[in-house]
Amino acid sequence: MPEDEESNPKSTSGAHILAIAASVIIVVAGLKLASSILVPFFLAAFLAILSFPLLFFLRKKGFPSWLAVLLSVLANLAIVSVIVLLTIQSVSNFTEQEPEYRERFNSLKDESVAWLEEKEIPVSEYFSVETIDPGAALGLAQETFGQIVNVFSKGFLVLLIMVFFLFEAPSIPDKMRFIMGQKPEFEPDPGRFHKITNEVVQYLVIKTVVSLMTGLCIGVGVALVGLDFPVLWGLVAFALNYIPTIGSVLASIPALLLAMVQPGMDFTNVVIIAAIYVSTNVLFGNFIEPTLMGRKLGLSTLVVTLSLVFWGWVWGPVGMLLSVPLTMVVKILLENTPDLRWVAVLLAQWPMDPKTKAAIVEAMRRDGADHALEPPT
Repeated sequence: MPEDEESNPKSTSGAHILAIAASVIIVVAGLKLASSILVPFFLAAFLAILSFPLLFFLRKKGFPSWLAVLLSVLANLAIVSVIVLLTIQSVSNFTEQEPEYRERFNSLKDESVAWLEEKEIPVSEYFSVETIDPGAALGLAQETFGQIVNVFSKGFLVLLIMVFFLFEAPSIPDKMRFIMGQKPEFEPDPGRFHKITNEVVQYLVIKTVVSLMTGLCIGVGVALVGLDFPVLWGLVAFALNYIPTIGSVLASIPALLLAMVQPGMDFTNVVIIAAIYVSTNVLFGNFIEPTLMGRKLGLSTLVVTLSLVFWGWVWGPVGMLLSVPLTMVVKILLENTPDLRWVAVLLAQWPMDPKTKAAIVEAMRRDGADHALEPPT
């Protein structure tokens, strides 16, 4: 049998590909079936990673380990509690006034159809205007936040996992540095895991800070225009800002729909609100965030879209919100893993960002590769 495999390498390669495909299917099925456990786990890991800078700062200042962890957990609880309470209050207030908005929408719809019919445009012959649901987009945002709040309701499990993460944080780099940095001769590479950890923490912290600034600017902006529930729209912008490119578009849709049906709002107000969303996301997404990151996200648009669909299918709204951070973490890990670095190249945007390319080339040289990654001409 070994001789047959050696004489037919294509057969061996095909069997290897099938084995990998089967393994991927099993892993994906496991992720979906274990979502009730994995979603709180990754949410706790996400919060723990965001707490690393505060934790290490307190440890550096001489705080004992238990006190540094306690203060980090209390800081997370305070922030998350405020966000959850504001979300619940905003969604509750919106639900109370939804019938009024729906009535206003139906009135505008009837007026628009009558005006079009007067202009001899037979709208009703092509589609039924009765099927238009004015609360569809708004209901989607409401349902999304409802499911996220439901996940946070498992607060004890999330809190417990996060505490263990924070207690293990000082020893995790040493453990993983030895495991992931092993070379064939069992010599640990002390710099690899440190680089991976720094990049992951830097990305998540900067992305969270930029998302908070984006949500704050949009919330204040629409409040000045007079749009109802500015806190809700700020929270929606903050959450969906983790999804690049399409996140800002999705965040603006329910706010613009509300502006169209809110009494006292006219077309000028709708244009101003749209301008607030566009200018805020252009400012933070195209200038401030890349400057703070030091390099672009580095994921192709196709990969971002597929990751959104995949993680949303596997873990629902929470998976959609964490889709890009999870994919970005995977890409950073792949960039620093010699035999899987080609997958990171497939995930990357092309032409590749110069700094990302330089980092990969440097890692290849460190691993003893004789060639550098060069794009095809």
